[in-house]
Amino acid sequence: MEYTVKQLGELAGVSGRTLRYYDQIDLLKPAYTNDSGYRIYKQKEIDRLQQILFYKELGVDLNTIKGLLDSPLYDEKRALLSHREALLEKRKQLDLLIRNVELTIAATEGGKPMSNQDKFIGFKEGLIQDNEDKFGKEIRKKYGDGVINASNAKFMGLSEEEYSEAEELANQINEALTLAVGKEKPEGAEGRRIAELHRRWLSFYWPSYSKEAHAGLAEMYVADERFTAYYDQHKKGAAKFLRDAIAAYARK
Repeated sequence: MEYTVKQLGELAGVSGRTLRYYDQIDLLKPAYTNDSGYRIYKQKEIDRLQQILFYKELGVDLNTIKGLLDSPLYDEKRALLSHREALLEKRKQLDLLIRNVELTIAATEGGKPMSNQDKFIGFKEGLIQDNEDKFGKEIRKKYGDGVINASNAKFMGLSEEEYSEAEELANQINEALTLAVGKEKPEGAEGRRIAELHRRWLSFYWPSYSKEAHAGLAEMYVADERFTAYYDQHKKGAAKFLRDAIAAYARK
């Protein structure tokens, strides 16, 4: 069966503007353009659009989706199995959030009061899954499943106060880096202070601390562009400064 932009848009629940944009960026080209100038889509394009929408639902950006679908190693069945696992994890998180809302409603209506820890379980699950999606493969390879699972368990057990303190430490680190880069030396007093803030931040997530592991993590901040982008978003060179500061701190 063949579809025009309008027909495919109605079938898939996307706008014609979106389909035309996908054509423009070579993400989803029509099978052909007819004599009247209409884009025409056939089964191959419909199947590709389904894959695009699966990846979009999982938060994957369009450039990455295009790279995945155009790769000669792309396997549709394996991709579908991966989509299924990811969506099941997402459903698990949504179920936790729905349960969280239900318990909160019950508590406000005179039911059993919720503990502060229970109030944030669904959100913590989401943060852990997001971290696994972004960095799980690399950090599990570097530190092992046991360490990462223990770290996730510790994070899930954080109280509201502990979680807030960890977030505040993260903000302090980024603010300090913004001021220090280009003005202070990583091995100097301010560098040591930032490294100590980072150690305190890690204590909320790591089951145990070692200077060697701390320095190894810091190396990933410059070796992996995703970590670099996080720290450099406020001041270019922040990731390198932090790596060097932690390395100097670990040598003491």
